[in-house]
Amino acid sequence: MTAPQRARTGPQAQRLTAFMKKRGIVRLRDVLAEGITATTVSRLEREGVVTRLGRGLYQLADAPLEAEHTLAEAAKRVPRGVIALTSALAFHGLTDQQPRKVWMAIGPKDWAPKNDDPPLRIVRFSEPYLSSQVKTHKIEGVPVKVYDVAKTIADMFRHRQSVGLSVAIEGLREALRQRKTTPAALARAAADGGVAKVMTPYLEALTHG
Repeated sequence: MTAPQRARTGPQAQRLTAFMKKRGIVRLRDVLAEGITATTVSRLEREGVVTRLGRGLYQLADAPLEAEHTLAEAAKRVPRGVIALTSALAFHGLTDQQPRKVWMAIGPKDWAPKNDDPPLRIVRFSEPYLSSQVKTHKIEGVPVKVYDVAKTIADMFRHRQSVGLSVAIEGLREALRQRKTTPAALARAAADGGVAKVMTPYLEALTHG
């Protein structure tokens, strides 16, 4: 057995690949907490078994990539964050836009990464608004928190100057057309988000028009 073959089949390498198959995208600190050495990670990366996605983020090189791969990366990078705004809108299939950065909501005092990889667009929400209407989805084995459809639409109107009013209206129209939420849920979300006066005329026009 050659040295590279021994590296791939050694106990540490086997533990690392099993751990990564189970968890999908992993952080180096989580690997170290499992008793697997950084040397093992580096060796398997050099051999092409492991791919480095960003600083401290790794995935098996042959892992299947889903369309929402960058959302899984972002969730690993900022575990307390919630996928929001245009990124959440795209996740729910309510816009053709694919934002170049992942929109993510965090708390007012939560840590935000400075060197973004993947690139992030951070918005800060206060509690309890931050934690309301959050659903957890599994993407490549990674739990990813995403705001539900109604909350996403209301947030688009709250941040219409940043995301664009036309995109917010498009999302509202598609949510109703695809029946991914109800007018009542949208009205509640608009009230909770403080955008009832802005959003209600569009909601009424699309509902009764």
